[in-house]
Amino acid sequence: MKVEDIRKMSTEELNSELSSLKEELFKLRFQHATNQLENPAQIAQVKRDIARVMTIKREQELAANK
Repeated sequence: MKVEDIRKMSTEELNSELSSLKEELFKLRFQHATNQLENPAQIAQVKRDIARVMTIKREQELAANK
């Protein structure tokens, strides 16, 4: 997921994207624990996407407070 795409999202869209990414991370961790995950690098990628969404969300909160 690109930062430009995330910045275009509204707060509600960011919240829904964050929840779907967390759900995906849970599923990936479960697959990894049962040795069914083909590409373990997916876990790191999803973690980075979660961090990006949370960062943009925080930036929007700070901008709204000014």
